[in-house]
Amino acid sequence: MRLSKTARTFLAIGIFLVLAIVLLMAYFREGEEQSGLSLELDATQLLLSKQSAKLSTEEFSNQQQELESRLTRAESQISTAKTKLRQSIESSEVTDTLFEVAETSAVEIIEISSAGVTSESLEEISLSVFALTVKVEGEVPNLIDFFFELSQQFPTGVSESIEINAEEQLATFILRIHTYEGD
Repeated sequence: MRLSKTARTFLAIGIFLVLAIVLLMAYFREGEEQSGLSLELDATQLLLSKQSAKLSTEEFSNQQQELESRLTRAESQISTAKTKLRQSIESSEVTDTLFEVAETSAVEIIEISSAGVTSESLEEISLSVFALTVKVEGEVPNLIDFFFELSQQFPTGVSESIEINAEEQLATFILRIHTYEGD
């Protein structure tokens, strides 16, 4: 069967229109789908940003609690250190302790001298410092025991120098005892 030229033209136009309509429908569906996906993407991004902000807030809250805990521990340690540093440094008490430790350690104190109490600042903390120069005589192991026991008796004391003459069984040392002057 042969179609006339007019029928073929109508048939071609009909096929072209059907294809055009199918393509337009696909194009509009794609636009609608893209629009829907765009809305869904916006909603997901909004939800993600809210979730991220919530996580950040929780992280900051946890970090804040951790830092507050560390601050409390540090303040407690400072308070403990201040309490230890608040010892009285009356020269008579220090001298009595020196003679008691010397007797316990079986050494003899030959000479004690002091420049008195001075003030010193350490890391912006005001301290009173009582400096002593002491000469001690005894056997070397007893001298060592004496120094060890002094460090136990004066935990805030610092031995600036210790000179031991083993032949003469003499020791000279400078002891600086620190106390806290603050509140």
